[in-house]
Amino acid sequence: MTQSISMKQLMESSGMEVCEVLVGKSKRRKIPGFYYDRISAPVTLIESPNMSTGKNNKAIKALPSLLGVLLRMPKFIYSLFVINRKIKEHKPDVIINFYEPLAGLYYLLFRPSIPMICIGHHYMFNHPKFKMPKGNFLASTGLKMWTGLISIGAKKKLALSFYPFDDCKEKSIYVIPPLLRDEVRHQPTTNGNYLLVYLLNTGYMEDIIKWHNKNPDVKLHCFIDKKEVVDSVPYDSTLCFHQLNDKKFLTMMANSKGLVSTSGFESVCEARYLGKPVFMVPVEGHYEQFCNSRDAAKAGIGLYDKSFEIDRFFTYISNYKKDNSEFKQWTNQSHLLTLKHIYGVVFENDKVRQLNPYPSLARKVVYNS
Repeated sequence: MTQSISMKQLMESSGMEVCEVLVGKSKRRKIPGFYYDRISAPVTLIESPNMSTGKNNKAIKALPSLLGVLLRMPKFIYSLFVINRKIKEHKPDVIINFYEPLAGLYYLLFRPSIPMICIGHHYMFNHPKFKMPKGNFLASTGLKMWTGLISIGAKKKLALSFYPFDDCKEKSIYVIPPLLRDEVRHQPTTNGNYLLVYLLNTGYMEDIIKWHNKNPDVKLHCFIDKKEVVDSVPYDSTLCFHQLNDKKFLTMMANSKGLVSTSGFESVCEARYLGKPVFMVPVEGHYEQFCNSRDAAKAGIGLYDKSFEIDRFFTYISNYKKDNSEFKQWTNQSHLLTLKHIYGVVFENDKVRQLNPYPSLARKVVYNS
């Protein structure tokens, strides 16, 4: 969601119009209120495939996820017709897909003439020169196949990367920097007296509380998508849970000692840009996060572990090299590189493009987020 907000800021600043945003929904989590406020465009929710977790809402379960997709297929078929209706209504010049599974299926079955651009860190995994973590052959193969399915019909696949990497034009994979919100680039930072925590699944609250009870002197602020958490809910004097809020999260990250996270790509990139070390614990069974954590550690962004035993993170923080100049230099190229690829698709076979590669002409865009 933060990627689509960043992209909207970029595209509107270059004269494009985001005419609608289609967002996949599920029973597992709701769309945060801040997203509607920040995206400032019509939003349509569609039933979309999602991953299933165990009873404790921690680990991702592959077989239940697959069965859930099959059982809800009639709803997904209806969503495809919603997408088709919206495309016919707006007649956009391009569709931007932020890893929405139904987009690839839509292009496979409906064969629209409108070009699609897929954006996500996942496309790095399908790059022939990218080295996946050793082992986990089935998970690796499954992730690559799923990513390929999502990008069916795409003119370009823009692979977000922690660092510069060669393009693979044969597979239409083009590597670009992370898409960061404008607020991140202008956010002042200080070194506060607390750790910031972001949890993808609510089941990991127990792990944070367990560690906190052993280390009550360490101040923690934890963001989580849980209905019972309205705004802020103090657990005690040194642990507080917060509902998802992008501005509040960013401000608290900028003033923290470091970030403890379940290895989501965007939050890790934001922390690196702000010069904050990261402790990553991938959600069990979430292979993409497993890969993220290894790739981020390789890039010198942080360290990873199997559990939220945060003790060794303090040693890492004391030795952390805050110099993030190379990462900032890479990330600051994102606007130019991203626009280059978008205009290259929108103005393909267009004489205007021969005169000016970045014309400030209003163009319509539909998001699948």
